[in-house]
Amino acid sequence: MTGRRIASESFGNDMPAAESHNSKNHCNGTTVGSDPSSCSAPHVPATSPSTDAGSKQGEGAKINAYPAVSPRFWHGMRVGCWWRLLAKNGFRIAPSRLPIAMGVSFFTPGNDVLAGLQSLIHGRRIRETPITAPPIFILGHWRSGTTLLHELLVTDPRFACPNTYQCFAPSHFIVSEAMMVRFGSFLLPKKRPMDNMETGWLLPQEDEFALMNLGVPSPYLRIAFPQTQPPALDYLTLTDLSDKQRSEWRNKLMWFMRALTYHYSGKQMVLKSPPHTGRMAELSRLFPGAKFVHLTRDPRKLFLSTLRLWKSLEYVQSLQHSQPESQMREYVSECLTRMYTQFENDRAQIDSQNLVDVRYEDLVAAPVETLRDLYQHLQLGDFSQVEPSLRTRLEHHHDYRPNTHASDPELEREILQRWPDYARRYGYLNES
Repeated sequence: MTGRRIASESFGNDMPAAESHNSKNHCNGTTVGSDPSSCSAPHVPATSPSTDAGSKQGEGAKINAYPAVSPRFWHGMRVGCWWRLLAKNGFRIAPSRLPIAMGVSFFTPGNDVLAGLQSLIHGRRIRETPITAPPIFILGHWRSGTTLLHELLVTDPRFACPNTYQCFAPSHFIVSEAMMVRFGSFLLPKKRPMDNMETGWLLPQEDEFALMNLGVPSPYLRIAFPQTQPPALDYLTLTDLSDKQRSEWRNKLMWFMRALTYHYSGKQMVLKSPPHTGRMAELSRLFPGAKFVHLTRDPRKLFLSTLRLWKSLEYVQSLQHSQPESQMREYVSECLTRMYTQFENDRAQIDSQNLVDVRYEDLVAAPVETLRDLYQHLQLGDFSQVEPSLRTRLEHHHDYRPNTHASDPELEREILQRWPDYARRYGYLNES
């Protein structure tokens, strides 16, 4: 497939134009929306209002309200998982966060009861469910446009994806989802804390949260205890895990995939989780023939938007006060470095027909063309059958207002010094 730049159709009148960068991409998949001579593999443009489109978010930027009655991630854990997390962090809970911890402690026994009920009714059939359709994985750093691309892809009725409730309560969603969606929708805030995207139990969600609530160590546990929880960065790549740890990770993911496949009657699954970016080779071994869509974004905006993401999640979800920003910056920098070192190593093991790169800036500028080229390269079927529902979905986001940022040239230079390889490889450095 020949890469091409798509810019003829914009994502609503209020979306910013895609930024202009050199497109000297070095990749082993195809690139759609950039210089076709720069890659031997496919790269596709990106449309996701789920990531903000400006420069730096002001330090005092408002975090959207998160009601006290709204569930936290940890409410979906089972008793053993929850108490192990508390014990591992020495029960060092900030006094102001004790009500959250008490609420989770009260709620988790119910998860055990419901998990037992689901196992009794559906356990055998889940275990025996084959995964016949190779999944599609959306990869990329946090805030690179993965959320809306996820939403756009699953407008295709042939696909399914884990939703927010299923990732929140992975151990029992089959028996409890209908009740929670019907009677518990009022519990969720109207918008996500970090941006203006709407929330909802049935919206697509990251399967990393499901793995975490099933008891798998995850970098996301750091959100609960930002001051004391080991960051579990080895789980960003899986390469340094023991055989036992890697087997546990595989088994939990496979169980969740079987439960989803059983629940959705065998549909092809579309999953997105930024931590999967450094796990591509492992995922391709688990799911032969899996497809991968990889998104990139200007690192100067990526870094700042990710800082805001972690700040907002810690503010509403954590059981401790946030760590100093200097430490958070180091954490953000280290995560990308680890993920992308492994991701670039994994490229050589992936068939170029199963991997496509997507620039956020291109996707924002031309979502329909981007998805059309993506379907063509990954051989996902007849795009004309999906286009009407895709355009309807895009119209739903017509009035979306991205976060705004204030430019900080000194910080932008620091970011490019932290992530020079990423910026150069994906065309975000103006090279002569």
